[in-house]
Parts: sequence; structure tokens; C-alpha cells
Amino acid sequence: MALSGRVAAITGASSGIGLACAKHLAREGIAVVLGARRTSLLESSAHQIVEAGGRAAVVPMDVAREEDVHALASRAVREFGRLDIMICNAGFGYYGTVEDTPPDIMERMMTVNYMGTFYGARAALPIFRTQNSGHLIFVSSIVGRRGIAFMGGYSATKAAQAGLAESLRSEFAGTPIHVSCVYPISTRTEFHDAMTRDYGHTVAGLGPKQTVDHVARAIVACVKRPRPEVYPHGPSRALAILNVVAPALTDTFVRKFARRRDAV
Repeated sequence: MALSGRVAAITGASSGIGLACAKHLAREGIAVVLGARRTSLLESSAHQIVEAGGRAAVVPMDVAREEDVHALASRAVREFGRLDIMICNAGFGYYGTVEDTPPDIMERMMTVNYMGTFYGARAALPIFRTQNSGHLIFVSSIVGRRGIAFMGGYSATKAAQAGLAESLRSEFAGTPIHVSCVYPISTRTEFHDAMTRDYGHTVAGLGPKQTVDHVARAIVACVKRPRPEVYPHGPSRALAILNVVAPALTDTFVRKFARRRDAV
């Protein structure tokens, strides 16, 4: 599928996977609209994309506010004439037992990680219906397919994204509107730094790692050839299958991949 001339809106686009997606999509000729809370980082990132020959616009916004997410989609149409791809990427995590997870943090995590995705779908789908084409992409996590120790709250929000994607896929099956859910493994981004800064602990996992560029390339491939699910780290798909076939065995297997240590 030729991508030049298409338009993508991306939440959480000031850093990490969101920014990597913006850069990789721009190289393919896609105009990108970057949404996040940090205006200076957004503007700097958009400048880099334009300097490299791409097209970019920015929308300072908070995915916890539905009107902000609608503004992101509207800016894409107003600036570039259409919206072809909505990437719902913004999110944050918290490591700890359920007893140690403050309810206000859990509520915020559900608002940002799940409701931000829900708002993204609500903003994009009316445009896609009018165009009779479009692609919703939710950036979930492998822990949305198989939760691990000390990540109960975060895993729940990511599983909620997966459930929404599955429902929407059934609604749009056989139409030119596609819905994909992406399940990265541990990816080094500001996600981990934010947990240390905001909550005073770091996480040491023994599982495989991947880069933001690795994830972004997998997402670009999905845009070119839409697929229901994307596992940027191919072998991680086996974890989801193993969890269905042998959940008790999987409990033991994944426990070692969530080790927390307090920050000093």
C-alpha cells in the first residue's frame, strides 16, 4: 500500500514509541500530527521532521480530556485535508502490588491508558466512516495479553485496550476501516524514568528488550499491510498462546520477568 499523501495523528508523540512512529511514518511520506502535553518537545520534534523533508503539525493536548483528543483529529483534517491513521499510544505505568497501588494512581492510569484510547477511537471513527477508510492502531503491551507480577493495574489497562480492539474489529470486519493492536515487550523509553521520578522505584526485568525504532518499524509495516495484532518481538506471541493452553505453567514462567527494586 502506498503511504505518501496519507495523514496520521499520534498521541503521546513527544517521546518514546510515539515519536519514533512519527519519524518513521514521515519518512514514508505520511503527514503527521503530534499530540502530547509537552509543547516544547512537540515543537522540537515537528521541526526535526520538517527539516528532514516531512510534514508535521502539533497539538498540545492531554488524552485524559476527550475534547483534546477530538482537537487532535480535527487538526489533522483542517491542516492536511483528511485523517487516515489514528495511533493511540499515550500511557504510563505503575509497579507494585494491588495493596500498594494508590486508587488515585489506578484511576489516572485507567483514564490515560484506556480512556485515552477510547477517546481516540471516538474522535477518529466518525472521520473514517465519512471517508469509508481509516486505520485505528492501539499501542498496548504484551502484559495486556499476559499479566505479570507487580503490574496488575497496568496490565488491566492494557488488556482493556485489547478488548476494545477486538470488539471494534468485529464491527468493521470486511470494511475498509482497520483496527490493530500492538503488543510490544519491554521497550526502553521515558516510561521507566517516569516511574523512578514519580514513584521512587525502578524495575529490573530479565525478559527480552526492544528499541522504539523496532516497534515503530513494526507499526509502519502494519500500516502498509493491516493486521489485527502486531507483536514487534515475534517470539512473544508464543507467550499469549501458552497462557491460553497452560495458564498455571505460564504463571510460574512469567514471574521472573517482573522484579522491582527501590530507587536509591
